[in-house]
Amino acid sequence: MDKKPMLIRLRPYLMVLPAMIGICTFVIYPMMYLIYLSLFKYNLMNKAKSTFIGLDNYKEVFMRDDFYKALGNTFVYTIGVVILTMVISLLFAIWLSKRSKFNSIVQAGLFTPHIISIVSIALVWLWLMEPNLGLLNFGLKAFGLPTSQWLQSSKTAMISIIIVSAWHSVGYYTLIIVAALQSIPPSIYEAAALDNAKKFKVFFKITLPLISPQLFFILIIMTIGSFKVFDTVKIMTGGGPNNATSTLVYYIYSFRTNNIGFASASGVVLMAIIGILTFIYFRLLSKKVHYQ
Repeated sequence: MDKKPMLIRLRPYLMVLPAMIGICTFVIYPMMYLIYLSLFKYNLMNKAKSTFIGLDNYKEVFMRDDFYKALGNTFVYTIGVVILTMVISLLFAIWLSKRSKFNSIVQAGLFTPHIISIVSIALVWLWLMEPNLGLLNFGLKAFGLPTSQWLQSSKTAMISIIIVSAWHSVGYYTLIIVAALQSIPPSIYEAAALDNAKKFKVFFKITLPLISPQLFFILIIMTIGSFKVFDTVKIMTGGGPNNATSTLVYYIYSFRTNNIGFASASGVVLMAIIGILTFIYFRLLSKKVHYQ
């Protein structure tokens, strides 16, 4: 049997083998092990005392009020970050869509927060939002506006976290939308101008449909990322005050030592929620995405 045709047939599989090994090692195996741990009352200090309890951890997850509190906070955070970031990114992208040296400099400045460590960003914003000495309240006082407790109040802590997260992400998504806008053929706008189409109608009938693949991608990525938020909450509020900013990942983290099985069950539920939301997005919105 000729070995050369065999190698040709196996080449595609050999090419994807390293990627598949990485996916199995760092995605599939951890996911399966997470599900396995969720079926046990797992003792981190003494694995010998770990006992199989089946679905009891899942029953406990759905019976706890603090889980629903964290779930509600996560939905509020996700909706706030996704809407705020997408709107601001779209506005900035429209402003910066024309190619010029000035716009290139502004784009670089907008992108800078995305490459800075979130730890550094959170610490800076902690100082800015300090009620007594922070720069934000100083600015509000200078304009005669009422000050805010920002992270110190359960009423304003979540919106403060949302502002920081949106500020951190806007530059990255702006560049994606700018690239999408610049890829639109100018002839389409020229044809619309010949028809005396109004700018408002051109934006909603031409621009938005043509960049809908990128907007759909941003929506999916931002939703998944927002549901997994942890570092900003951990550094800035620690889930407080009064659990007002406790998100699902931070909620899972709080059980990391004393109840690994319960934390794993919560992680599986989070994974299922993200999967369901992604499925709904593709089911409802994928048909409205215009691919050129």
